[in-house]
Amino acid sequence: MNPYAVAPEGTSFRMLWPALRALFHGELTPDQQHWLHRTFRLTPAPRREGPGAAESIAHRSFTDEAGIRLVLDVARLGASGWVFTLFYPGERPTADTVEEHRALFRETAGQLGLTLVEITPAATADEVLVPSSGDAEPTSGAHWSLPHGDLERLWPHLGLRKDAPREVKEVALRELMRTPAWSAAPAGLQSEAERFLRSITPPAQAEPQE
Repeated sequence: MNPYAVAPEGTSFRMLWPALRALFHGELTPDQQHWLHRTFRLTPAPRREGPGAAESIAHRSFTDEAGIRLVLDVARLGASGWVFTLFYPGERPTADTVEEHRALFRETAGQLGLTLVEITPAATADEVLVPSSGDAEPTSGAHWSLPHGDLERLWPHLGLRKDAPREVKEVALRELMRTPAWSAAPAGLQSEAERFLRSITPPAQAEPQE
């Protein structure tokens, strides 16, 4: 089976769910945009369904080697924001498929000279969005609006899966702790977060010498 076989024309998806979303920043010339379309083998027509469809400029429907139906989409945000997204309408793609597209997105953006802003779900620390200091809210009136008071249930609210890499969790948690709202977070959660950041995996013991 062709891992990137294009779905038949007229294929309709009632809803699309993002399996991987990558945001990049930079200017692209018309020639670079054409190269991007050829590289991703996109249909020069916007996606009509799913989140962010209004910003879509080109897409491709296909099935992967496991027979899972997917949609690869490129959207434009403003003059210099570019969003590459892998969507699925039903069965979630495998982790291997997601990681293949993560590598494809990053490699393609690098060749185009685009700057990485964030990738969701993040796999490395540089894929986590770090707000600039100018985005901070005033400290007066800080309040905690999240419903959960433990890390296990906090991760999804930070856009992370529970099995996200530790380095990704560390970056996201530190950014949350820099916000004014953190001062109003439950005391138990603050303590748990501090313990999480302080914890260090002990080195493996050396094998005894014979």
